[in-house]
Amino acid sequence: MSEDNPEFEIPKIEGGGACAEEELFALQVLDDSMEPEFAKGCIIIIDPGGIIQNGCFVLARHEEDNFIFRQLLIQEDRYYLKPMRSSYETIEIPGLEVIVGVIVQRAGTRRSYHKHYV
Repeated sequence: MSEDNPEFEIPKIEGGGACAEEELFALQVLDDSMEPEFAKGCIIIIDPGGIIQNGCFVLARHEEDNFIFRQLLIQEDRYYLKPMRSSYETIEIPGLEVIVGVIVQRAGTRRSYHKHYV
């Protein structure tokens, strides 16, 4: 997913009530902006109820109904979404309310490769 064209579509869970909205969900990384930590094509698991803290990897709303996957940086009461690759732009966000969830696990293209982040 790039900053100019975020391509994640967050699944909408209907009829599930509050519990369903807090369920973990998976997305596939569509670009190289978070390499080498998250390779293009890997699967990330997002926890909408995860603990948001400086340095964690997050999925956030970006430019209305688009979404972006980045590392959250908090500096002097300001919030930024930082890519792993310097060729992509770091974005300032208004606050934590745009965070959709925290990445808690990554699965590579090979079944045996998993990494947990919490």
